[in-house]
Amino acid sequence: MQANPLLYKFIVLDGVEGCGKSTQAKLLAQCLQQSGKQVTLTHEPGGTAVGEAIRAVLLDTDLEMSALTEAFLFCASRAQHMQEVIEPTLAAGNIVVCDRFSSATAAYQGYAGDLGLELFKQLDEVATGGRRPDMTIILDLEPARGRERKQPAIQSDRIERKDDEYHRRVREGFLEYARQLGPRAAIVNADDSPQRIHQAILKVLGIDSQVGRVQHK
Repeated sequence: MQANPLLYKFIVLDGVEGCGKSTQAKLLAQCLQQSGKQVTLTHEPGGTAVGEAIRAVLLDTDLEMSALTEAFLFCASRAQHMQEVIEPTLAAGNIVVCDRFSSATAAYQGYAGDLGLELFKQLDEVATGGRRPDMTIILDLEPARGRERKQPAIQSDRIERKDDEYHRRVREGFLEYARQLGPRAAIVNADDSPQRIHQAILKVLGIDSQVGRVQHK
């Protein structure tokens, strides 16, 4: 696929806890907007009223649930997100920048949670109606480094509190999922300054970082 954001209408940023994906999603959306594009910046789990209600359940530290239950909830949130936000935005010819998407469910529940990638794919296919991001960018970082970045004052949610081995497998899951996506995914080193990471993301997308223009190749 040629690097051109006119082709990349649906862009996902994902990765382990503390990788900076939310910051990078905002920077990317701002850059595209400055270049004259219409952009919807959204996130998962959430993005809709239903999704935010599901998010509260998923992250509640007083609850315990299986990987299968988590996957069903994430996919329920995603189904509403697709119907209410993502599909209408794409149908209008605009760009979606999403903070987490199917890649997160693959890594956290499918790989680290032992749900299995094949079962994850079946559930996700129903939730998304087969729609796939044009580009999924995985911000790769050692989980321990990501935890160092998290502000101590912010209370960890239920998933963040899982042990080091779980988060190590989450990272492996992201890398494996990116490999399976082939040219529809890119892995960016997230152990760097926010601005340098932003520049690397723009390079993946073929955007002139100085003026936010597409580099026609």
